Amino acid sequence: MAAIQYYDVILKPVITEKSMSGMGEKKYTFLVHPEANKTQIKEAVEKMFEGTKVKKVNTMNLDGKKKRRGMVVGRTAKSKKAIVQLTEESKDIEIFTGL
Repeated sequence: MAAIQYYDVILKPVITEKSMSGMGEKKYTFLVHPEANKTQIKEAVEKMFEGTKVKKVNTMNLDGKKKRRGMVVGRTAKSKKAIVQLTEESKDIEIFTGL
């Protein structure tokens, strides 16, 4: 596969009750490209959101859910989630303000 650019790494933010409670500790949750690694995620966050400095990145691979339609059983698409923790002197990410 071709190299993943930084603007292709982060797909969308995850807005759940648990992810919103982590924002007080400067932890932000994103759905990311399934083939992106931690260094690519760190680089993408620092380039896309000015003034941010990433301290730590945790990733998890999510398998697709089993779905049925009659007798046919299939799976939804796999995805990858990243929890990004910013340093204390880092600016907040503007997407999440006002939610």
